[in-house]
Amino acid sequence: MSDIKINNITDRSGSSGPIFAGISTVSTSAFMIMPSGPTEYRGGRGRGLFGGGKAPSSNTNVIEYVTIASTGNASDFGDLTATTSNLGACSSSTRGIFGAGETPSNTNAISYITISATGNAFDFSDLSNAYYQANACSNSIRGVFGGGTISPVFLNKIEYITISTKGNASFFGNLVVAKSNLGACSSSVRGLFAGGYNPTLLNSIDFITIASTGNAEDFGDLTSAKRQLAGCASSTRGIFAGGLTPSDIDVIEYVTIASVGNAIDFGNLIAGNRTMGACSSSIRGVFGGGLAPGAVNTIQYITIASTGNASDFGDLITAKSQLTSLSDVHGGLG
Repeated sequence: MSDIKINNITDRSGSSGPIFAGISTVSTSAFMIMPSGPTEYRGGRGRGLFGGGKAPSSNTNVIEYVTIASTGNASDFGDLTATTSNLGACSSSTRGIFGAGETPSNTNAISYITISATGNAFDFSDLSNAYYQANACSNSIRGVFGGGTISPVFLNKIEYITISTKGNASFFGNLVVAKSNLGACSSSVRGLFAGGYNPTLLNSIDFITIASTGNAEDFGDLTSAKRQLAGCASSTRGIFAGGLTPSDIDVIEYVTIASVGNAIDFGNLIAGNRTMGACSSSIRGVFGGGLAPGAVNTIQYITIASTGNASDFGDLITAKSQLTSLSDVHGGLG
C-alpha cells in the first residue's frame, strides 16, 4: 500500500489543498491529538447561516454565514435552489434544511446544504403543500415545520422530515390554532412555536415533543401578541425577539423550554425589528437582517444564559428582510 502525501494534493489551480467533508476514517500506526474545548470554539462547527429573504424588495437566493463565537461581517456561502422569502429553516450538526416560502408563488420545495462546507443548496424533497410564512425547529434527527399560509387560509398543520435522509415530509399533528408568521425554537426534546397571526395577533406558545408525533399543546404566553418574530435557543432556554404588535418592537423575551409558563422579559434589540433570521449556539443567540422599518443588514447578538440588551455583531452582505437562519450548534442538538 502506498502512502498518500496530503501536502502534495492540490486543486486544479494548484492554489489550495483538499477539503474532506462527511465521515472519514484513518488507519495509522502513528497517533493523533484530537482538539479539545467547546465545539463552537475548535473549528468545524459553530456556524450560523442566513438564507433567502428580500434584498431589499426582491427575493434573493443568497446564503451567507458567520462564526457565532466571534463577531464580524457575514461571508458568502452559496445559493438556494430558488430565490425565496418567508421560508423556514432547521438543521442537524451537519446538514441545514430550507423549506416552504415565496418564489414569489408559494413553494413546497425543501433544499439542503452541508453546513461545514460552502456551496449551493441541493434538492431534498417536498412538503405536503406549497405554503409560506411557516417556521421550523429541529433536534439532531428530525426537522419539524409548523403553521404557515396558503392565502387566504392559515394553517395549523405540523409536518416533519428526517434530516439525514432525503424524502417528502410526513404528517406530525396540528398546532393548537392555525397561524402564520410565528417564531420557533427547540431543545433536543421539545419544539416551541410562538406568536403569529390568523388574522389576529397571537401571544400563545405551543409545544411538541419532537421525537414523537401528535398535536401541539399549550405552553404559555408571550409578553404581548405579535407576529413576524424570531426564535432561537440553547438546550435549556428559548428566546423570542422582535416582531410586529402592530408596531415594530425591540423586545427580547425568554422561556425555560423544559417547563411550561409565560415568557419573561430578557432585554432589547438594538432597535425595533421584525422578520429577522435567528440562530444560536449553546451560548449565543444571533439575529440578522429584518425590517426596522426598512430592510437592514444589521447582525446583533445576546448571551442566552444571562439577560440584557443585544450588542452589535457585524453586518450581512446586503440589507434583507423576511429571511431565515439556522446553525450547527443550536439548542436542539443538546
